[in-house]
Amino acid sequence: MSLWWWILAACILAYATKLAGYFVPAKLLRSPRMMRIAGTMTIGLLASLTTVNAVAAGQSLVLDARLGALAAAGVALWLRAPFLVVVLVGAGSAAALRLLGWN
Repeated sequence: MSLWWWILAACILAYATKLAGYFVPAKLLRSPRMMRIAGTMTIGLLASLTTVNAVAAGQSLVLDARLGALAAAGVALWLRAPFLVVVLVGAGSAAALRLLGWN
């Protein structure tokens, strides 16, 4: 089976999943439990995407300035810094680490 068949199957599955969302009763979506679950899933997805983008290059794992920037931004978040400060701390630490030769 060629790659295009797999891509087509993934597209159909994604479309069917989105279409199935229209058949979920509105009462279920307004429940506090569902709102909590949806919020938790969003945080988990964002965390996993951030982690993968911080340590992956192609199909291999690398430890470079991105990981240091993520750690610095995590410390800024832990200290409850505003979002703009967190972004600037991450960018600044990545620039400093690359300047020091930690590519």
